[in-house]
Amino acid sequence: QVRLVESGGGLVQPGGSLTLSCAAVGDIIVIHSMSWYRQPPGKERELVAIQTRSGTADYADAVKGRFTISRDNAKNTAVLQMASLEPEDTAVYYCNADIYTTSMDQRDYWGQGTQVTVSS
Repeated sequence: QVRLVESGGGLVQPGGSLTLSCAAVGDIIVIHSMSWYRQPPGKERELVAIQTRSGTADYADAVKGRFTISRDNAKNTAVLQMASLEPEDTAVYYCNADIYTTSMDQRDYWGQGTQVTVSS
C-alpha cells in the first residue's frame, strides 16, 4: 500500500517561515491532486492548499498570499512553503494525495501529520 510521509514541522516565532515536505511512497501509478490540510487544537481538519498534477493550485482564504504549494511529479513529492506565520497557524499539518495504485485502487491517502507551532 501507499504511504505519505511528512516532515519539516517544528516551532517558529510569529512572522517567521517554515517549509513542510511530503513524500508519497509505494505502488503508485499516478498521483492526481496533492494537498495540505491542518487541524488546530479543538477544531476540525481544514484544507490549506491543493495542487493538481498539471499545476493548478488553490488556497484557503486564511493563507492566501502567505503559503505556497508546489509539487514534483517525478519524485511524488509536495512542498508547502509557509511565510508570515501567525499563532493561528498552529496546528497539525497533514499531507493528502489522490492516488491511483498498481492494484487499480484510487482514493485519498493521508500522512500521519507534523506539528507546527507558532509562538514567541
